Amino acid sequence: MIWPSGKRFAFTVFDDPDGQSLDTSERVYGFLADVGFRTTKAVWPIGPSREPNSGGVTCACKPYGRHVLALQADGFEIAYHLGGPQSATREESIQALERFREFFGAPPTSMANHYNREALYWGPDRLSGWHRSVYQLATRGRNSDRFRGHVEGDTHFWGDICRSQIRYCRNFVFRGINTLRACPQMPYHDPLRPWVNLWFASTEGAMGPAFFSAIGEAAQDVLEKQGGACIMYTHFGHGFVEDGQLKPRFRELMQRLSKKNGWFVPAATLLDHIRQSRKTDTVLSAAERSALEWRWLRQKLLHGVS
Repeated sequence: MIWPSGKRFAFTVFDDPDGQSLDTSERVYGFLADVGFRTTKAVWPIGPSREPNSGGVTCACKPYGRHVLALQADGFEIAYHLGGPQSATREESIQALERFREFFGAPPTSMANHYNREALYWGPDRLSGWHRSVYQLATRGRNSDRFRGHVEGDTHFWGDICRSQIRYCRNFVFRGINTLRACPQMPYHDPLRPWVNLWFASTEGAMGPAFFSAIGEAAQDVLEKQGGACIMYTHFGHGFVEDGQLKPRFRELMQRLSKKNGWFVPAATLLDHIRQSRKTDTVLSAAERSALEWRWLRQKLLHGVS
């Protein structure tokens, strides 16, 4: 892959809002902007009307809303993490996307599933054939029929709306800083999962310690040497701020990375570039699907399946 402006590699972060406060977000994103990163921040456009399934501030909070609008104006991508921290009916998903469009001026370009009932192709539905069976055994079937966003006729179905409005959806998360090496097909379309236009993968960094490990000094040098692309999956609300201050290790690693000749753009911008470089969208073959699913499932079996 040839990166723009002679850049050697690409790096970004896709941050989910779980557990995140306004203060944490302001501290993290102020720092990222100062050292030259423009990344992707997923939001919940509406607040919970029932018992929430996760902590974290939503766009219903006016100061937070002003904060994320300022981030958007400064070049950060605002993405979709489903409607809110609660399961949504089809009608509620429609309302949430309308709210997102009213708030940010356009539908979301990218999204990541939250563990709501309306999640698309989640749990065992991420997998096919015997891979799905192995996952079911490993999880003792606890996610069976839990996620229904792609099931036509279900009260939580919104797949057709997703396909009409959203370009990219996150799926598999892998260890190793070079996400493009782990999933060279991304962004790709999977004919077995037609309600999503294009899927992308990420690098595992859900909590602070995993994030710091994934972008350690040696890993940064590997990404640069390989000329690859990293889309870090994380929750900045978990393990990046302590006693009102950014963790020193986070500062240290991101400052080091910022001094390299990297292309530091939001996830959708990075994926658009890969897509345009290929001239045509990648349609996943049966063999590619099997290899990708097994790579992810094997990692999960080794490190814990959820």
